Amino acid sequence: MRHIGAYIELVALDLARAQREITAQVVASAIAAICALFAVFMFCLGVVAYTWDTAYRVAAIAWMGGVFLVIAIAALIYRSRLSRARARSPLLADVKREWQEDRVILERILSSDEN
Repeated sequence: MRHIGAYIELVALDLARAQREITAQVVASAIAAICALFAVFMFCLGVVAYTWDTAYRVAAIAWMGGVFLVIAIAALIYRSRLSRARARSPLLADVKREWQEDRVILERILSSDEN
């Protein structure tokens, strides 16, 4: 029973670690995304203000839209490659490792009982 309790404790520790890692990544990503969005808005506003009284204002807006579309596509491609290549710590890794070690010990104990 103590062993089962220890496994439950390891599961809880692994889940807590995974939750902390995911929370930290989400918060950092949200802050970066919001700041980047405001920076992009300010840049676009500057470009429109600079070209407003010229014949290039529509072209400037169209070019900015095209650039943002290309950047968005590149970011999605990069993110998909990163998520495939990124080696994350597997969920419940400690529990799996402990279970493999204990399984060997249990097999020894059970095989010695049969003899």
